[in-house]
Parts: sequence; C-alpha cells; structure tokens
Amino acid sequence: MDVKTRGVAPTEAERAAVDSVLGAAPPRDLHDVVGGHTNRTRRHLLLPTLHAVNDRTGWISHAAVDHIAERLDLGPAEVYGIASFYALFQLSAPAEHQVHVCVDVTCRANGGLTDDDLPDGAHPSPCLGLCERAPSAFVVDAGEPAHRSVAGHVTAVDVRSWVDGGRPGPEAPPAAAVPQAGDPSLVLLRRVGRTDPLDLDAYIADRGFEALALARDLGAEAVIAAVNDSGLTGRGGAGFPTGRKWEAVRSQEATPHHLVCNADESEPGTFKDRTLIENDPYALIESMAIAAVATGCDHGHVYIRGEYPRALVTLELAIDRCRRRGLLGDGFDITVVRGAGAYICGEETAIFNSIEGYRGEPRNKPPFPFQVGLFGKPTAVNNVETLMNVPHVLLDGHESRHRLFCLSGAVVRPGVYEVRMGITLWELIELAGGLRPGSELRTVLLGGAAGHFVGPADLDLVLDHDEVRDAGLTLGSGVVMVHDQHVDMVDQLRRIAAFFRDESCGQCVPCRVGTVRQEEAIERLAAGVTAGDLALLRDVGQAMKDASICGLGQTAFNAIESAVDRMEVFS
Repeated sequence: MDVKTRGVAPTEAERAAVDSVLGAAPPRDLHDVVGGHTNRTRRHLLLPTLHAVNDRTGWISHAAVDHIAERLDLGPAEVYGIASFYALFQLSAPAEHQVHVCVDVTCRANGGLTDDDLPDGAHPSPCLGLCERAPSAFVVDAGEPAHRSVAGHVTAVDVRSWVDGGRPGPEAPPAAAVPQAGDPSLVLLRRVGRTDPLDLDAYIADRGFEALALARDLGAEAVIAAVNDSGLTGRGGAGFPTGRKWEAVRSQEATPHHLVCNADESEPGTFKDRTLIENDPYALIESMAIAAVATGCDHGHVYIRGEYPRALVTLELAIDRCRRRGLLGDGFDITVVRGAGAYICGEETAIFNSIEGYRGEPRNKPPFPFQVGLFGKPTAVNNVETLMNVPHVLLDGHESRHRLFCLSGAVVRPGVYEVRMGITLWELIELAGGLRPGSELRTVLLGGAAGHFVGPADLDLVLDHDEVRDAGLTLGSGVVMVHDQHVDMVDQLRRIAAFFRDESCGQCVPCRVGTVRQEEAIERLAAGVTAGDLALLRDVGQAMKDASICGLGQTAFNAIESAVDRMEVFS
C-alpha cells in the first residue's frame, strides 16, 4: 500500500457505500479552495465508512481504500493500516458470505470446533460473547443491506451448511440468557422477560426516566454525592469508584466533556453487557443521560462489539425512539459506534483512538481520560453494568452491592446471574443448578482470560472485591467459567496464550514480544519439553506485568500463572 492513491476508480457499490456515510463528494474545485482540513475533521467517520464498504461488498479493496483516503484527505497507507487492525474487515479477497466460528476457551470446553477442525471457508474467531449457548458462530452476508446473525450450540454440520451458503435460524429470545428472569428480588435484571425490551411506554410506566428527572432536579453535585455514598465501583474489571471518576470529569475547565459507554466486552467468557442491552436498552440510555448531567457532557458514545448484531439494532432503535420523544433532553445525544473485532479496544484509551479513526492502540497515561480523553477533552468512561446501577441508586437509595456474573461451562443453567456481593463461589454455582450430571469440578476460571484459575479448594471464596483481592485474584468482568474433568487444561492454556498473542496491538515491546514468547514456551511445555521453560515462562510473564503499557500485557500471564501454580499444570 502506497502513500499516494493509484487513480483506480472504486466500483459503484463501493462509491455508494462511502457516500452513505460521508455524503456525496464535493466538487473538486471546492476542495482545492478550502484544502483538506474540512475532510480531516471528519476522520471519526473512518470506522463507520470502513464498515459500510465491508458490509456492502464483502471486503475492502485497494480501490476502496484509495477512494476513502481521497474523501477524508488521508494517505492510503494510513487507511489500510487502520482497516487491517480489525479482524472483521476482509482485505485480501471478496467474501460475501463469512462464517466466524468461536474457537475460544468456553466453546472448546463445551465440545466446540478448534482451528484444526474448521472446514475450508470458515474463520476461527475469539470469544463471540455467546457463552451461555456455547459453542457459537457469527455469520455475515454482505449486501444492501448486509445480514448479520449469530448461533449457539453449533455443530460441525451446522458450520459446513453455513459455509455452503446457509444462514442460522432465529435467535432465542433475549431473556433466555437470564435463568433468573421474573425473580422479584432482582434489581439490574428486574425487567428481563416482563415486557418487550423496545416498548418505550412500558418502560416509562415502570418508573422509566424518573431517575433522570430526579437527577436534573438534584444537579450534578448531588448526583455524584449519591453515587459516592452508594459505593458504586466500575464493573468492567478495574473497580474504580464511579463517583470519583465523574467528579474528576465534572471539575475540568476544558470543554466539551464527553461520555463513553464501553460495551466492547471482548473478555472471553463475558456476555452480561450484551444481555443488558438486549433486554433493557432504555435503562442504559437513561443511565447515560444521568451520567451526562453529573459530568457536564454534551454527547455520549456507545462503543459496542461488532459481533453483537441484535444488541446493536436494539440499542439504535431505542435511542431513535427516545430522541423522537425528546427524552434525552436539550443538548444531549448519543452515537453508537460499532467495533470491528479488536479485544484491545475494550481498553479505555484504545476506545478513544478507535472512535477518532485511528488504530485502536492504548495511550500512555498520564494524562488520564478525565483530563485528556476523547477528541482531547475530559471524558468519563464506564461500562454498561456500571451505568445501569445509577437509576436504582437515585430512586431507591440502592447500595451498590448487586453484581452480575456470567456463568458458563459445566453448569446446568449457564447464563447471567445477579447476586448480592458476599455470596460464595459454590453458592453461585449452585444457583446455576450446580454441575452438569456426570461432571466433577476441576477448576473455575474467574475473570476471563485475564483472570485466574481456582480449584475445588477455593469454593468457599467470598465473591467480594476485598475478599477476592486479598486472595490474589480478581472478579474482572464477572466471568465464572466452570470446567469439569473432561476439559483439557493444557489445551486451555495453549488457547489463552494464542489469544493474547493475536490480540496484542503490538505497540509496546514487552507485550508484542512477550505474548509470542509466552505462547512458544507453552507449546514446548505441552510437547513435554520442560527444561528451563517454566522459569522462562515466569520471567516473560513478570516482564509483561512490569513493563506493558496497558492491561492486556499486564494480565496476559495471570491465568497461565494460576494454572501452573494452583492447578499444577505441567507438573
């Protein structure tokens, strides 16, 4: 790819796809008069434009790259470098029918296909966030409009039929992911299964938007005080106090302020944010509007996984209906940004780069997002579950002790569960019906691939932030992946190592090189070559923890280290 365009015209379909996002191209003489500055101010439209072309034609050709570069006054090499960063964009050849099959830890533990088992034409995929129905797949048909669908409980026969041009059948209802649906004690999940998620009148009748009205009456300082008093902390893994984050943004003199909802839950084993959006989208919208009141934000962005077609459509429809009713209020609006398959974009500053039209690579900190965030302005970043606690905090004085967990693997009823903090690990597993018949507990992966393995001796572990931290563990994004005696632990570690190698953005050396060396050491250990490899593995893992610039590299060794130490894998 060159720094200059080659003068090859795009196809009519490619041109129409670009125009659908950027509008019709202005006359060339107007561009010559005003220069490319106006075009470059629209760089944030690059990711949606790449999606539009990929959706319409099944790939992003060099001619399409050149055309996009000309429209946004960027170099073709830069556009190509951004497109090639994302796994869902096809760059080498047209692929109007794409079948992405999950080969990650939950699906392979549930008998799913591995990279070596996939038929020709199927693409191996990291976790698709459908773990309650693992094994899973994601099927895309290019065209106008494109058709995107997901499927669970996938077999090899299914995959072959889809590769041959078939499509998955209808999805199960969104409430199927919540075995507790209808339980009157629920807080975050209380609306699941009770009404149509897109019925705005039903939401309003169920105290919908009352919390937003109260927030406007109270004002920013009182809202933040209530959030602080509730003890609400981030539910995405870091656990930072939400009220402190909002106050830090509110107090910044630079304007405008931005709000980003991180719905890019790509941690293997995580599917709670998808479940919340599909079942209660208006609650998220109201929560974001409250956060905007508290932080002084004019605009909110929801960055959602590209592999979540139903959640995307549901949220966009819900926002449009709220906008038409004037429920967002004057001066506040929400934009949905669709991700394109990059785990690293779940990192809070990588999201900024992706939204702005750059490669989704993390930024060095400081400055921190509350100082210099999206578009260089103060920004509050919260995940879906965190935000959706806020209406309950304001209306009911709800102490933030409710937490969602994603149970998958060898349990009777996998799904999203809401519990009060303080429940033990075994009590949570029993809530999901206990172990499947014929299963014996071998290990539980807490927190996903970036988390830790624990064994049967840890079943009395209290699932509370302090207790878990004192045990040297983390709740992370709420993953509780239960493995029985049939799971090959060496295969699990090989997959985790391959996952972090693939998902490293490559920006910093400790992570770029360390994840490769980690995988190589795991492969040698799996083959029975142990001389010095365990020591090397620990050295590499420690180097990544100490020197990587973001959480990906800093946690890439966690699960592997815990499996070696707690589960005595490779001993």
